[in-house]
Amino acid sequence: MKQKKTNAARRLDDLKIAYRLVEYTVDEEHLDAVHVAAEVGMPAAQVFKTLVVRGDKTGVIFACIPGGGELDLKALAKVSGNKRAELVPLKEVLPLTGYIRGGCSPLGAKKNYPVYLDASSSGWDEIAVSAGVRGMQIVLAPAGLQLATRAVVAPLTF
Repeated sequence: MKQKKTNAARRLDDLKIAYRLVEYTVDEEHLDAVHVAAEVGMPAAQVFKTLVVRGDKTGVIFACIPGGGELDLKALAKVSGNKRAELVPLKEVLPLTGYIRGGCSPLGAKKNYPVYLDASSSGWDEIAVSAGVRGMQIVLAPAGLQLATRAVVAPLTF
């Protein structure tokens, strides 16, 4: 059976960046990245969740951090040129990005928001991010994600 392509996957295709799609069973009760990591057979530190954040100067930005990590909002604010940054309320995520909770990808959103990728990504040959739908991850080299999103790499977690 042919896998359905998402906007995120099409973006990588357009840029000729190598990746693979990994599907998993969705559990509505457990949409967190740690659970997704277990489902796709990867350590939580290798599966990156995409958080939608609003900076007081720049507006909406994406933070991609390891599944088990906690976002350091002060570190993100500093590296993104903001004084303050806060998570966008869940009800605003879909209208802003086109993605729902558990399926938010740094690739192929409604707008090309700036992306900040946690420095720990460099320690892996490949990482996983949401493919833009629940039940599918994109696995690719961190450098491929950086190229596709023009991500700024910095320490973003506690």
